[in-house]
Amino acid sequence: MRLERHLPRNRDRGGRWQCHRRVINGILFRQRTGLPWRDLPPQFGKWKTVHDRHRRWSADGTWEKILRAVQADADAEGRIDWSMVSVDSTSCRAHQHAAGALTRAPRIPGPRSRPDKHRSDEGLGRSRGGLNCKIHLASEGGRRPLAFIITPGQWGDAPQFIPVLEQIRVSRPGGGRPRTRPDHVGGDKAYSSRRNRRYLRRRQIKHTIAEPRGQRANRQRRGSKGGRPTGFDTTVYRRRNEVERTINRLKTFRAVATRYDKRAYVFHGTVTVAAIRLWLRP
Repeated sequence: MRLERHLPRNRDRGGRWQCHRRVINGILFRQRTGLPWRDLPPQFGKWKTVHDRHRRWSADGTWEKILRAVQADADAEGRIDWSMVSVDSTSCRAHQHAAGALTRAPRIPGPRSRPDKHRSDEGLGRSRGGLNCKIHLASEGGRRPLAFIITPGQWGDAPQFIPVLEQIRVSRPGGGRPRTRPDHVGGDKAYSSRRNRRYLRRRQIKHTIAEPRGQRANRQRRGSKGGRPTGFDTTVYRRRNEVERTINRLKTFRAVATRYDKRAYVFHGTVTVAAIRLWLRP
């Protein structure tokens, strides 16, 4: 089992763990099918054992540690393409079981007032598609996720650009500082902002980010104060499809394409398990 050396040992807790292999197979089965935990087939053992293991490992960071370890192994084998890292986001529709309870907020007069809202720390919000959440992720050239964050569905993409890149942290098995800086970063026009470009220049990261027509016209109108035109290589920009293909691979897991988890940290663990599965694929 490729994950065995990264899993918690029996001595880490009072009782003995049930078979890791059977429980993880149950978690992966639920990831792929998106069925309710109570409907897990009996060959995976008690559904509550599988559910509690996933919830506990999502809360204490075990899934995150396993993902970091798998990425470090891949980097040591030269399987991470640092030449191009692309950033994008995708919306995941929230199932009614993921909505949870509403909190009352004071009603603001007006035809569009919404007296009910969801907790801000649960990563749920309303957009044109209804109640959903967003996965913002950075993908390496091999179409596997390096880092991601979960936000409410109505949050914009540009403000999440820096937090996503700050999550990239691949350890070096031989010791030393983890690698956090890719050679090149790509993104669509939703990520074009002076703040994001300043951040990339400060870290000396080359970038290819499309510039919206309005920003380009405003820069030209300001003349020399508007700064120099940003270099844009259409050949490099075509590689942005790598992050879109990464999103498609993540959404083959039905528990990722539709959010069934009520708590944000559990859904974060669900996406992490899907990312681990992608890294383990040959």
